[in-house]
Amino acid sequence: MALYLVAFAAGVLSVLSPCILPVLPFVFARQGQPSRHGSLPLLIGMALAFAATASLAAAAGSWAVQLSQWGRGLALLALGVFAASLLLPGLAAWWSRPLVQIGEKLAAQQIQRRWLHSALLGVATGLIWSPCAGPVLGLLLSGAALAGPDTATSALLLSYAAGAGLALWAALRISAGTLARLRAQWLPGERGRRFAGAAMLAAVLAVATGLDSRLLAQSGGWAGLGSNGLESSLLQAAMPSAQAAERAGNTAAQLGDGAPYTSPLPVESTRPSLDGGKQWLNAEPQSIPALRGKVVLVNFWTYSCVNCLRTLPYVKAWAQKYADSGLVVVGVHAPEFAFEKDRRHVEKALQQLNISYPVVQDNGFRIWRAFNNQYWPALYLVDVQGRVRHHQFGEGGYAATERALNELLREAQAPSAATAPANNAKVNASVTPDTQGLGLPADTASLRSPELYLGYDKGGSLRLAGRPAPDKAANYQPASLRLNTWTLQGNWTLMPELVQANEAGGRLALRFEARDANLVLGAAGAGPLRFRLTIDGQPPGIHHGSDVDAQGYGQVDATRLYQLVRQQGAVKQRRLEIEFLDAGAQGYAFTFG
Repeated sequence: MALYLVAFAAGVLSVLSPCILPVLPFVFARQGQPSRHGSLPLLIGMALAFAATASLAAAAGSWAVQLSQWGRGLALLALGVFAASLLLPGLAAWWSRPLVQIGEKLAAQQIQRRWLHSALLGVATGLIWSPCAGPVLGLLLSGAALAGPDTATSALLLSYAAGAGLALWAALRISAGTLARLRAQWLPGERGRRFAGAAMLAAVLAVATGLDSRLLAQSGGWAGLGSNGLESSLLQAAMPSAQAAERAGNTAAQLGDGAPYTSPLPVESTRPSLDGGKQWLNAEPQSIPALRGKVVLVNFWTYSCVNCLRTLPYVKAWAQKYADSGLVVVGVHAPEFAFEKDRRHVEKALQQLNISYPVVQDNGFRIWRAFNNQYWPALYLVDVQGRVRHHQFGEGGYAATERALNELLREAQAPSAATAPANNAKVNASVTPDTQGLGLPADTASLRSPELYLGYDKGGSLRLAGRPAPDKAANYQPASLRLNTWTLQGNWTLMPELVQANEAGGRLALRFEARDANLVLGAAGAGPLRFRLTIDGQPPGIHHGSDVDAQGYGQVDATRLYQLVRQQGAVKQRRLEIEFLDAGAQGYAFTFG
């Protein structure tokens, strides 16, 4: 029940998110009508369409992503027609004639035509809203895809949609008087209808062209704060928090000298398991029962994930510092891309990343499901009794995680509160990890670009002069770029997970705004493959990343994440272009920091 309430609360907070802005003109177009004919059916239709689309995506996987994009396109078309109808009464009469006939039949059942129109408008609005519903949607879809969708998934999505619908309805009711006065004074009759139509049409064009995303990205500070942070905080709070570790300093003083020391960290789960992994690297197979008596740090990661790579310096530092104190670190490698399932690729990554602690390949996500995990990266601390006592989802929280780690080590080492090593400098001093290269935390103050997938399963920001031809070699001409879009030139094959350059000279260009620009690259055949990049048409110079030189030259020597750009000084919007000097290069995803 708690998670349903969290989802509902996150839905309420979504009205503060920039993602809600494109649907507001459609919602407010029903303003002034009775609730049962206007806002109520629209919001119900919106919530149901959102929940149905998101549930379908959870159940059907990657093909539903394409279906969702088709549905999004159809919804934009429907909303565009509706907006144009407010401007052109003749068009409204033409397309609504079949609905009028249906409405006349439904009238016999005491269902009014206006209710149906509002509900249909709400369905279209829900399809527009569903791709940008925030972290709740991502959490539920990833969980359903890995653990298998069920009725609980749909119920949680409905809870989220109901929260957003309630917040929008409240906003409508609160602003009803103000809007009515404005409409009466400035937009009487025909003018009001035409103004609403123009506003809706502008919103449709903004969503269809991606202008809304560009404006939101450029808005920077407030777009990155507000509801997204609040929603994430709610999700983090849905599981027991380990902030109780901060109260540990007073715990020993409250206990008698002979009383066992017990950390104030809550018990989050009593059923973690490392069973189900097919390949263990750097060690023999491990298990939670066999590790009883040790504090275990379980790190869910994958080697091409930049967020995981930025967490690794801390994990490695903890593994080294606390090994003699009773800590065991276990990496659970859960692949995002197909190439990450290959043992040889993972072994090579462990060597390059200097990882010596045990790592298990969880290609079937069995360990992932046993921990009920949803994130890359995710850290779980397991105590000496085999119970999860702390978690950290995503980057950050390093100080809190290390405090929790200290707490569990104190609990494991001290038979009583009096002997708890609270003043042990080695235990209590924080680590100083090596965060050079890809390990450097993201510069969130200048970050305006999200992760961009190049495969058509998840990608949606490709711009071309012509139409794409999935799964077959084709010649492409580039199109003009706006922020957070990319284009191709030359002979390429577009695939579900990647794009492949079939000939030497193929070009891949991107417009981004961030300190760092990284790209997951591989090769179709034997490497290495050469490439050269430019920034705004010039060699990168001091802005080159760790995998290219100042002239922009680099080579693909393994399938992994490559750091292409690290801007020095003030960060600004850039155009990055990569020319692949050999055939066979494969691009998977851009990430930024």
